[in-house]
Amino acid sequence: MKIRPWTFEDLTTIAAMEKDCFPQAPWSVQMLADSFLSGRFVGVLTEEEGVITAYGGMSVLLDEAEIELIATAEEYRRCGRGQKILSALLDEAKKRGVEKVFLEVRVSNAPAQRLYLRNGFIGQYARSRYYPDGEDAIVMKKTIG
Repeated sequence: MKIRPWTFEDLTTIAAMEKDCFPQAPWSVQMLADSFLSGRFVGVLTEEEGVITAYGGMSVLLDEAEIELIATAEEYRRCGRGQKILSALLDEAKKRGVEKVFLEVRVSNAPAQRLYLRNGFIGQYARSRYYPDGEDAIVMKKTIG
């Protein structure tokens, strides 16, 4: 398994994976491209034999970062790829001088919540009806020391 930064050529594949992983509200190729080209975005992915198996991305602004997406293809879940993506993003945040990392997670997404809690994220508050389908989000924060 190889962990590497996103390239512009990866965006179409990542957008297709978004539709599979998040059918209620996937990021489109345009949304991914806009973030990718913003100059503040950091994207990492796992690749195995030329196949992208997991990906994640965050935006960095000064001493704060927001993890905007992390996903693993269904057939590769529960094997540590999400942890590898999160660790790579946190390492990059630290290199860039980030002190606080934020993210939102669906209240129904217990596996993701467990991952974030194991990695030092703490729930801050809920955002009511945050997602297009009306589900609430939990805002979580990690302080990098």
